[in-house]
Amino acid sequence: MSDIIQLLPDSVANQIAAGEVIQRPASVVKELVENAIDAGATHINVLVVDAGRTSIQVIDNGKGMSETDARMSFERHATSKIRSASDLFSLHTMGFRGEALASIAAVAHVELKTCRPEDEIGTHLSVSGSRYDSQQPCSCPVGSNFMVDNLFYNVPARRKFLKSNSTELNNIITSFERIVLVNPSVSFSLHSNGTELFNLKPGGLRQRIVDVFGKKINQSLLPVDVDTTLCKIHGFVGKPESARKKGVHQYFFVNGRYMKHPYFHKAVMSAFERLVPAGEQVPYFLYFDVPAENIDVNIHPTKTEIKFDNEQAIWQILIAAVKDCVGMFNDVTAIDFDTQDRPDIPVFEDGGDLPMPKVQYNPSYNPFEDMSSPGKSRAPVGWEQLYDGLKPSYDDVAPGLFDETPDSDTVTPAPAAGEIAEKSPAHYQYKARYIMTAVKSGLMIIDQHRAHVRILYEKYLSLLHDNKSFPQKVLFPEVVHFSVSEDLVLRRIMPQMDSLGFELTDLGNGSYAINAVPSGIDGLNYVNLVRDMVGTASECPSGDIDEVSSTLAAGLARNAAVVYGQVLGNEEMESIINDLFVCSNFNYTPDGKKILSILKETEIEHLLS
Repeated sequence: MSDIIQLLPDSVANQIAAGEVIQRPASVVKELVENAIDAGATHINVLVVDAGRTSIQVIDNGKGMSETDARMSFERHATSKIRSASDLFSLHTMGFRGEALASIAAVAHVELKTCRPEDEIGTHLSVSGSRYDSQQPCSCPVGSNFMVDNLFYNVPARRKFLKSNSTELNNIITSFERIVLVNPSVSFSLHSNGTELFNLKPGGLRQRIVDVFGKKINQSLLPVDVDTTLCKIHGFVGKPESARKKGVHQYFFVNGRYMKHPYFHKAVMSAFERLVPAGEQVPYFLYFDVPAENIDVNIHPTKTEIKFDNEQAIWQILIAAVKDCVGMFNDVTAIDFDTQDRPDIPVFEDGGDLPMPKVQYNPSYNPFEDMSSPGKSRAPVGWEQLYDGLKPSYDDVAPGLFDETPDSDTVTPAPAAGEIAEKSPAHYQYKARYIMTAVKSGLMIIDQHRAHVRILYEKYLSLLHDNKSFPQKVLFPEVVHFSVSEDLVLRRIMPQMDSLGFELTDLGNGSYAINAVPSGIDGLNYVNLVRDMVGTASECPSGDIDEVSSTLAAGLARNAAVVYGQVLGNEEMESIINDLFVCSNFNYTPDGKKILSILKETEIEHLLS
């Protein structure tokens, strides 16, 4: 029997490695830009065509590579930073030349032009599917110029499963933002299909945040700065009034590397407990400087999840720093006395027992005394009106039952249960949260907010399906501002927004005027509503029209539905119940939460037995 185990060809092994490193065009942008930063570049230009499907070009003015290094950089396991295993635990850079270039070259056509400051002539290298096509001298500026064409051309299954261009471009922008936010001293630009999306100049951290996310965020940032023996934390958190439900910008960075850390996120949110409404979150941009030997960046393939040796201690430092920041800038409401009308409180002097204050009153005063005839009382004029509406309601249930002076010779029988049920209101609202109504099998309890969400959700879905809208013009148009990534999402969902009844006018630079909104949502904050819908739509990775429509309908329904604590009249409760049972699914909300429950008559009898 022949042997069955054999070594894979390098081309196949590289494609397997590429599947782990290069998941989408955004992965190529991330690797190339991080390599440019490690090369000491002060200006980096990124150009993509068709969201990276056709081409990705990254140009930097870094130190470049020699002819030999340029060739070696595309070999597997080629490195410029690691010489021993111990070096893996003391890396201070994002990556190193050659870390991902072999994976990129395995699934695309790559051209590299590079030159060092001391070289008179540069190197032009061409690689396709891990195969070297050519290498020759060329004239080029100092630095490196990578051109990646036809990504996944030899892996059609991977190319087929790429998302829409708008979704992939949004992923590129997300990766780009994570890098530029941690390198404010480097100049960046990003172009898509020849259109400039970002042009970021070198500056401070606060200015970089404002340049990326817009000027409006500047007024919401509070600085955080704490330095301890375990770590140093600096950056910014948002003021409580900047809290939103969706689309909140939240970033953690450690040693210049973006990370996700739910444990530290909980610490920041705990610092804002009772300062922001439930379900809303504040933006933050927090940077951790930790000794490299105290963290492990290799627990996740994308290095976005990082393990800390002293997580609990850093958690305590973080929450204390955020609380101190919010308190220092007087963002916690304090009691303030008016100095003119404040009471004159005397200074306490320990001089013995203090006499009890005396209250003067006239024990013989009678407010109902007839002044024309002293000593006689009279009732105020119109006192009968105080009881209007009380007595008749009981008389309707059982006439004579609540008479003020019942006949002593007769006993009025108690009303029958059926008679009370017929005369009493059909529905009852419990704690302004639940609607309770009698049904044949017992008592039905309906969550008023969830029921209205289901009703509005199906209404908005119908509008989207029929492409019919009922816009309501606003008296004073409001302006809403979006970052570049949010602007791309809004442009993608604009047809659905129009179908729902929103009318937005593009003012340029990510600003839009809200001229009309769907009818029936009076009293809502339209700016926050539009922001929440864009944030909700950004969570639809597939970009499928039906999925986006469903997400938008659900988001608008949650915002427009009656809230807990809203007192409803009997007609309003009747309308909600009737509309609910017309819905295709009256048991659950769009996100799967239960809407109603029935307390059976036998269960009620058991409770009272």
